[in-house]
Amino acid sequence: MKDSEKSGSYSHILKYIGVFGSVGSLSIAIGLVRNKLVALLLGPAGMGLNSLFQTSVSFASNTTNLGISFSAIRHLSELFDEGDNRKISHYISVIRSWEAVTALLGLIVFALLGPLMTNLFGDEADAGRTDMLLLSPVVAMMAVTGGEMAVLKGVRRLKALASTQIWTIITSLVVSVPLYWAFGMAAIVWVLLIAAFLSMAIVLKESLRLFPFHLKDIRPARLREGREMVKLGLVFVTTGIAGSGAEMLVRLFLNNYGSLGDIGLYNAGYVLTVTYSSLVFSAMESDYFPRLSAVNHNIIETTELANRQIEVSLVLICPLLCALMLLLPVLLPLLYSGKFNPVTTMAQTAALAMFFKAVTLPVSYIFLAKGESRTYFITETAYSAALVVMVAAGFSFMDLTGTGIGLAVAHLAEMLLVTVIARIRYGFRLSAAVKRWIAAEYATAAVVYAVIWSDSTVFYWTAGAIVTLLSTAVSIYYLAYKKTDLWKRILRKQ
Repeated sequence: MKDSEKSGSYSHILKYIGVFGSVGSLSIAIGLVRNKLVALLLGPAGMGLNSLFQTSVSFASNTTNLGISFSAIRHLSELFDEGDNRKISHYISVIRSWEAVTALLGLIVFALLGPLMTNLFGDEADAGRTDMLLLSPVVAMMAVTGGEMAVLKGVRRLKALASTQIWTIITSLVVSVPLYWAFGMAAIVWVLLIAAFLSMAIVLKESLRLFPFHLKDIRPARLREGREMVKLGLVFVTTGIAGSGAEMLVRLFLNNYGSLGDIGLYNAGYVLTVTYSSLVFSAMESDYFPRLSAVNHNIIETTELANRQIEVSLVLICPLLCALMLLLPVLLPLLYSGKFNPVTTMAQTAALAMFFKAVTLPVSYIFLAKGESRTYFITETAYSAALVVMVAAGFSFMDLTGTGIGLAVAHLAEMLLVTVIARIRYGFRLSAAVKRWIAAEYATAAVVYAVIWSDSTVFYWTAGAIVTLLSTAVSIYYLAYKKTDLWKRILRKQ
C-alpha cells in the first residue's frame, strides 16, 4: 500500500481524530478549571476586562496575519509528498519571510490602533490605552506561532503538533492562576504577554529542531514566491470576517427584537453544541487538510479521501450528538445554572446542524486544497447570509427554539450547496457507503429528536438511551472491528 493510501486509511483517520479530540478534551477541561479559578480571583469586572483585551488582540491578529497559518499548509503538503527536502526547506523560508512581515505588520497596526480601540471600553478607556500598547508584541508573537504551526502541519509532524498544543494549554493554566492570585487585575496584560511568548517558544522548539532558522533565508525576494499563499490566505481571512459579521448581526437582531438575556441564552446553547462536536472535527485542519492538499490534483484520490473522512466523522458524531441531545437537560444547569434551562430545546435542535457539518466540512476543504479560493468564499459567504436570515426568521416565529431550527436549516442548505458545487466543478461524488451512513445516521438523529419532545420522563430516558446505545454499538463495531483492527489489538493487550 502506498503512503498516500495509508494516510487515508480508516485507522489513520480514526487515530488522529482520537489524538486531536483528546487534546481538545484536555483543552476544554483545563479551560473550565482556569475560567473558574480566574473568575474567583478577578471577579466579573476582571473577567470582562480580560475578555476585552483578548478579543481586541485576536481581532488584530486575524486581520493582519494574512491567513498564512492556514494557507501555507497547502503547497507545503504537496512538496512533502514529493519528498524533495531542498524544495521543502526553501518553501519554509518563504513562509518565514511572510511570517516576519505579518509579525511586524501586526505589531505596528496594533501599536497604532490598539489604544484607539479602548474608546469602546467605557470607564476603562483611559487606563486601558497603555495596556493595549504593551500588548502589541502579543500580535507579533501570534503571527510567528501560527506560521510555525503551519510548518508542522504541512510536514505532517502531528505528534509534535499535539504535544505543543498540550504544553501550551498546561502553561496557560500554570502562568495565569498564580499571577492573578498575586496581582489581581493588574496581571492581565502580563499574563497575556507571557502566555503568548511561552506558546511561541514551545512551537519554535519543535519547528526549529526540524528546520533550523537562518537569518539569510528572510529575504524580500522570497515574498514574491508566496503570493499564491497570501492570496488564498486573504480569502480565508475575508471569509472569517464575513462569518464574524454574521454572528454579530445575529446577536444584534436578538438584542433588538429580544433582550440581552436572549443573547446570553443563545450563546450558551451555541457554544455548548459547537464545542462538543468540535472534538470530532478537530483533526480536519491539522491532519485531513494537509493530506487532501497533497493529492488535490488527483480527483479519484481526493474523492476517496474526502468520502472516508465524511464516513468516519458521521459514524463517530452520531452517538455523541444523540447523547448530547439526550443529556442537555442535565448538562445545562450543571455547566451553567438553572437559569439557562430555557435554551435546552434550542441547543438540542442546533445539534442537528452538526450532522450536516460532518458532510460539509470535508467537502468544503476540497475547494481550499485545490486553491479555489473564490469558490470557498462564495459558499461560506452564502452560508453566513443564510445563517442570519434563518436564525432571524426562526426567532421571529418560535423564539429561542426557532434559532436552533434556523441553525440546522442554514447548515443543511450549506451542505447541499457545497456538495452540488463540488460535483459540478470537480466530479466529486458521495460514495454509496457514505450515502447509506447519511440515511442511517440522520434517521437515528430524527428518532432521538422526536423522543426529546415526549412529555413522559420514563419514555424520554428509556427510548433515548436505547437508540443512543444502539448507535454507539454500531459505531464501535464498524470502526473498531469491520474497518480497522483496533478491536483485535485491544484483545491482544488483555
